[in-house]
Amino acid sequence: MTSRRQPVCIELPDWLFDALDFQRAYATGEQRMALAISLSARNVEHGGGPFGACVFDMRNHQLIAAGVNRVEQTGLSVAHAEMMALMQAQRRLQSWTLRADSVPGCELVTSSEPCVQCYGGIYWSGIRQLVCGARRSDVMALGFDEGPRSEDWTESLQKHGTAVKTDVLRDAAVEVLQAYKKRGGLIYNP
Repeated sequence: MTSRRQPVCIELPDWLFDALDFQRAYATGEQRMALAISLSARNVEHGGGPFGACVFDMRNHQLIAAGVNRVEQTGLSVAHAEMMALMQAQRRLQSWTLRADSVPGCELVTSSEPCVQCYGGIYWSGIRQLVCGARRSDVMALGFDEGPRSEDWTESLQKHGTAVKTDVLRDAAVEVLQAYKKRGGLIYNP
C-alpha cells in the first residue's frame, strides 16, 4: 500500500528555461504572443501538448514566468500551460494573488483562449490582462473538450478587472495546433 501523503510535484521541462530571457523587454503584444506560441510549438516538438503561456510585467513588459502543457507527462489534468505559468508567477512573486500591492500588474499571454479550468484560474489569480492567440473553436476542432464556458466570458473577466484581447497572431497559433494534430498528438478529454 502506498503512503497517503504523497507530494504533488509538477516540473516544467529543462528546455523551457533555456528558451527564456527574463531580462528582455517584449515591447509589443505581438512579441509577447510570439514567445507563447514558440513555446507551444517547442512543447509539441518535445512530445507535449500544443499550448504555451507567459506572464509579463505590464510596466516594463519583462517576462515573469512561463508554462507549457504538461498533462501527458505528469498524468495530471490540471497541468495546463496557463495554470503552470500562473503558479510559476505566484511562486516567483511570492503572492497567491497577482493583484497584491507588492506585485506589478500582470498580463497573461496564452497561445489559445482558456478552457473552463484555466478560465477559473485566471479569474482567481488576479491577472490584470489576458491576451489570447487561437480561439476556443480552433482547439475544439482538434477534438479537445474545452468544457462549458459562457458566451460572455470576456465581459465577465472585464467586470472582474481583467482586460481581454483575443485573436493576437491567431493564424500562427492555429498552425501549432495543426502541427500537433498532424503528428498524431493525444487528444485527452475528448
